[in-house]
Amino acid sequence: MTFRRPSVSRWTLVAMAAAAMGVAGTYQFVWSSIRVPLGTRLAVPEAALGTVFTLFVVFQTVSQFPAGWVRDRYGPRPPTVAGAVLLVVGYALVAVAGGLPVVALGYALGGVGAGVVYTVSLNTAVKWFDDRRGLATGIVGMAYAGLSVLVIPVLRGTIETEFAGTLLALAALSGVVAVVAAAVLRDPPVADGAGPGEGDADANRSAVDGVERATPWRATVRTWQFWLLYFAFVVVNGVGLMVIGKVVAYAGALELTAATATAGASVVAIADASGIVVVSGLSDRLGRERTSAASIVLSGLALLGAVRAGDAGLDLAFVALIGVTAFFRSPVFATFPSLVGEYYGTARSSENYAVLYTAKLWGGIVGGAVASRLVIVVGWSPSFLLGGALLVAAGLALSLLRPPRTDRGAGPGREVDP
Repeated sequence: MTFRRPSVSRWTLVAMAAAAMGVAGTYQFVWSSIRVPLGTRLAVPEAALGTVFTLFVVFQTVSQFPAGWVRDRYGPRPPTVAGAVLLVVGYALVAVAGGLPVVALGYALGGVGAGVVYTVSLNTAVKWFDDRRGLATGIVGMAYAGLSVLVIPVLRGTIETEFAGTLLALAALSGVVAVVAAAVLRDPPVADGAGPGEGDADANRSAVDGVERATPWRATVRTWQFWLLYFAFVVVNGVGLMVIGKVVAYAGALELTAATATAGASVVAIADASGIVVVSGLSDRLGRERTSAASIVLSGLALLGAVRAGDAGLDLAFVALIGVTAFFRSPVFATFPSLVGEYYGTARSSENYAVLYTAKLWGGIVGGAVASRLVIVVGWSPSFLLGGALLVAAGLALSLLRPPRTDRGAGPGREVDP
């Protein structure tokens, strides 16, 4: 069996996947900018708007498995086209909504579109790369938040006066980028008649891996490695969402300055995006398991330090350590999909990572309702100290990871022996 050269370079595919990932990520990251004018426009309470965002998280998460299943069997184009349509429809509904149910429907449909585009984009890097897989997935993963850094200032300048027009423009941008991605993105092709070595070396290795090893999700979830990754992912999502969602309120509770609270929120976004690329790129040289474990431990230690700095009234140290927390938390969103591809094969990497990604649901509960209740019961600093300790524990647990054993004698689709 031989392989033919891809019609576009792998890095072009990564760039296109990153662009699609970025427009999908706007649903999550522009929400804080549109929720206030939306609430004013519809005269709905803050708690109700919070339910809308919860719906987005749920639908963005659960849509990834069916999208990954389709993509692994029929390629990236069908799910990406469907995702493009849903991204457009979601924003359009919010733009013209006259009541909260339509907004909820729009953000739920947009959540499905975002989840579809997310899993297709991220796994494009997993499938095409081998020895630079960490860097490739890091670039695509960074775009989920990175593009919104550019979009938000423009949106905030127009959303108050041109609410519908701004969201319709965002719908058009999302749709155009996702449709172009659907036309460009593809999986490593396999064809008879092409000579060995015709394609890129990394692409060929990834293609061979995908053909030789296609572990279905039912076999994947029977391995202890999967559940260790799942536990760590719940912790990283839960503590991370607590930091992202509550850092401003926490700074206020510590009686730090308003500038410190604003700086803390800003540095989290920047550090979160940059950490994915830098640390996941290092994982190509240092090893995925070692890098993931060390990164989460460092994130936990930084959060523990941030609590101490905040309690001592050290504004600058608090902001810096919150930034370090975010920087070392985010790389798992690139190293974990890479590990899934390496452990269970790239041919079913989309569906397998989608199952792992369901940990975000539990993480959302931990970082939202559980964390809020914990703050009420034990206080702000103890809650964040517990979060730091959980990160350290999860990182140390990951140091036990090793690749699952496989049945080398089986053919395509052979299952993993835990």
